[in-house]
Amino acid sequence: MTESPHILLVEDEPDVASFVQQGLEEEGYTVHWAKTGQRGLEYIRQSAIDCVLLDIRLPDLSGIEVCKRLRLHRPDLPVMMLTALDAVEDRVKGLRAGADDYLPKPFAFDELIARIDALLRRVDRTQQPSPVEDGPLVLDPAARTCTYHGEEVDLTPTEFDLLAFLMARNGQALSRDTIHREVWGHDFDRGTNLIDVYVNYVRHKLDDVGCDAVIETVRGVGYRYTTCSADAEATSPSSDEPTPSEADV
Repeated sequence: MTESPHILLVEDEPDVASFVQQGLEEEGYTVHWAKTGQRGLEYIRQSAIDCVLLDIRLPDLSGIEVCKRLRLHRPDLPVMMLTALDAVEDRVKGLRAGADDYLPKPFAFDELIARIDALLRRVDRTQQPSPVEDGPLVLDPAARTCTYHGEEVDLTPTEFDLLAFLMARNGQALSRDTIHREVWGHDFDRGTNLIDVYVNYVRHKLDDVGCDAVIETVRGVGYRYTTCSADAEATSPSSDEPTPSEADV
């Protein structure tokens, strides 16, 4: 990006907001602070925001509801949840609402910067890579669209990046370390099952449009994308749907 990235911080605790805003501005970001979910949505509609840091517990709309609403208008906008909640189900709700990442409080500021940078790199438009195609399944990184036989597959930004990375390496067994580093952009916590959760999200969305591509579990390694073909006989992925483990908290 040629200009300072604009970060929207939606946080109702003044002390936390002041600390985060000051730190980000010292790193060269332009920071907008919204104390409520509704004000955050107004910023998103009226301003050129590049990334959202969204507290899950807000006085009016919850962070979950804010994320759902902003996804209707800005499906490509990177969103990171900031939360002190301990329940795994709250992490799951945030991811299913469309969040790309989450960071539990308290957090190391260096890690926050690293994760923001990773999210911004994934939507950088300075390069226009060619579409990734597998027969009728087409991902266009420039337009950030995924279609199957011309029908759009509704993927969140993280789901899109995950599928694009796997498709571009069709047939290769990819480790969880590699996937996490290349898709999420920061070091992989081996105690988390975040990748497994997202793989299942993508599997279900492909299945919903009738796509027979398979993201195969490679035991002890990670995952492998198998080309879609009406005649292909592939081992069906496990139907178990993982949710983020306690290590994600």
